[in-house]
Amino acid sequence: MMATKGELTNRFIGIVCACGMLFSASHAFGQSYGVELHNTLMPASGGMGGVSVADPQDLLSAINGNPSTLGYFRGTQVTFSGAWADPNYEVAHRGNGDLPGVGPFDAKSGTPGSALGNIGISQDFTSRGRSFTAGVALISTAGLGVDLAAEPNSNNAAVTLQVLHFQPSIGVRVTDRLHVGANLGVGIGLFDGLFVGSSKATPAYGLRGSFGVNYDVNDCTRIGGYYQTQEKFVFEDAITLQPFASGPSLPLDIELDLPPNIAFGVSNKRFANGRLLLAADVIYKFWEEASLFNAVYENQLVIQLGAQYDTGRFKLRGGYVWAEDAMVDVVGDVIAGITPPGAANAIQFAQGLTSNINQHRLTGGVGVPNVLPGIDLDMFFGTMLDASADYGLTSANVSSYFLGGGLSWRFGRGSGCQLAPNEWCPAAGRNCRGCSTCSTCN
Repeated sequence: MMATKGELTNRFIGIVCACGMLFSASHAFGQSYGVELHNTLMPASGGMGGVSVADPQDLLSAINGNPSTLGYFRGTQVTFSGAWADPNYEVAHRGNGDLPGVGPFDAKSGTPGSALGNIGISQDFTSRGRSFTAGVALISTAGLGVDLAAEPNSNNAAVTLQVLHFQPSIGVRVTDRLHVGANLGVGIGLFDGLFVGSSKATPAYGLRGSFGVNYDVNDCTRIGGYYQTQEKFVFEDAITLQPFASGPSLPLDIELDLPPNIAFGVSNKRFANGRLLLAADVIYKFWEEASLFNAVYENQLVIQLGAQYDTGRFKLRGGYVWAEDAMVDVVGDVIAGITPPGAANAIQFAQGLTSNINQHRLTGGVGVPNVLPGIDLDMFFGTMLDASADYGLTSANVSSYFLGGGLSWRFGRGSGCQLAPNEWCPAAGRNCRGCSTCSTCN
């Protein structure tokens, strides 16, 4: 029995409200490489292990990842998405007197899971004789949250980091096969904690750019890559080390950087008559060039593998991710320009609060083109498999699960079968998605 127009409207409102509930940001993202999310929680890429460098399946992944791929998105498009990431974070400390005020304990972080939101819009200008697509988005970029305050022997140990970006982007079609692009992220960060002492939530601003290129090797294969610059934050007067350190109790600035990144990707849809998309990304993260994190992390290699099968009515997705253990084996006495009370022991304690050790992630998802005319629905889920590590007298155990989804509105003539313009196709007898067999669409 077919639903009436009113019933379809009510269902649509219900979907919008459900996604909207996910838009308030919390603390512990729980699904990241160190603190950076990349495209792991985007509506379509999230189901494919974050794969999106060469052939992103949602607008937000193009704006936030390889900006040259924006040129594949035609017409006017709007996407918003939400995700829930829930980590299980446990920290144990076996020392007694090695850190001021900290004794032996074994506790689970009390920081709740995170509700994260992203929203973006793009406009294709080819209809005006311009070979480019422009877009802008608000992106939940990075985050970390661990709270052990309920454990008396932890001396209220906690750390919170949140970074949100306003990100304009442009993709230019140089030839029929070659695309280039760039974006600029204007970031606001909020940081609190990490050191043993008295801290406060402190905001700071930073800038970051990305430069990308994509090439269609043939009708089935695409390759691409991008370089993302470092982003510097200075959280002024963020912490006072007194009463645990000698000398005047003056507040100190904390310098914190997000690292430079370089990524390469390849995609292929030769199999199953073009219905099967296989893709792989390689990301290299230069943590050793990032202030604060260079004291606890080493450079990190990430390999993302994803697949998508288009049944005609649904898009079924799966992904696997391997991420290198990035923790420094031998730490020094200085972090972010500060020698904390306890020196190396304190930095190992900080490693326990910022563990970047989970090597394996599994994801899945489904896309529903034209869930309503001209509107696509994408959903995903996944898990970050359990991992443990010791840092001197401190140890950490980390795992998480995550899920989310998004809605995309597409207006105007599309480009590629993943797009859904609001134009009726008489040959197919349904709303047209730009299929290659339809002369009306092409």
